[in-house]
Amino acid sequence: MVPRSASEIAQARVAAVRDDPNARLALMRASYRVPSQLDRGYLPYRGAATAFMKWQLRRKLLNPSESSSPGSPWWRAMNERILYDGSEARALAFGSPGAPSTPSVAAWCEYISKPSAVSWYRAHNMSVASAYLDHEHLATKESRVERFFLNLVLMRVLYAHALVAAPRLALGRLAPVGRPLGDPRLGMTGIFMSLSRVLPDRYPLGDDLDPYIEAEHRLAHVLDVGVIVPRVQALYDWSAAELALPGLRRLLSDQTPCYAWPPEDTLPWHPPPSRAARLAMKLLPTG
Repeated sequence: MVPRSASEIAQARVAAVRDDPNARLALMRASYRVPSQLDRGYLPYRGAATAFMKWQLRRKLLNPSESSSPGSPWWRAMNERILYDGSEARALAFGSPGAPSTPSVAAWCEYISKPSAVSWYRAHNMSVASAYLDHEHLATKESRVERFFLNLVLMRVLYAHALVAAPRLALGRLAPVGRPLGDPRLGMTGIFMSLSRVLPDRYPLGDDLDPYIEAEHRLAHVLDVGVIVPRVQALYDWSAAELALPGLRRLLSDQTPCYAWPPEDTLPWHPPPSRAARLAMKLLPTG
């Protein structure tokens, strides 16, 4: 009997959990666990991925479409891409036949071969950004609030990657603290990926964005308005090159994220900066 290819194994594993959100989480967590004699330090990276996925579960984003409380087709598709890429790479790494079916699977294979904060972010963000580009048609069907936060999530995960792989771009003169600050093993990525303080644990949301922006806590405002947005063009350019995804560049228009978002709707992305945000701009100039 011809053994199944890594791609076939991944397809079967993802299909088996497609309509079970908790099983999706279990599959993701299992992909980081390997026999002790083969472990090169994968398990510590699971925390960041788990926190992000548990947030998706709390909001019921991954519920099946036939559920009494249907989830988001976009979030389900994005999550499935991460699960598939990780499953195929794991199968390839541990003896299943085949070659990586996509560059993002190849990036996960590189992470498995040599785990580090940089290789983890590159693999994770290649899967995430590829899903963004592949499923923009689904994003256009989301509410205005959801589409704003889709852009915010992308902007923050790209920035978290830059903290460890391009710390001077991310923090200027404070570059030496970038790598420990962004390391997914240290639990700091919740600042960048968890939006639980702002978004309620429900889906869908409406179109009135103002209450959510007003609810954003001070640290997030400083991070987004004072640190990331002033360097967002350089961030997207760097990410497009680093992830080999030139399509990322079109998701930004004159420093305004525009994934399934009208580029002329700039105010939510450029609100009046707080005193702390202005101080961050002064202390961390982009030039």
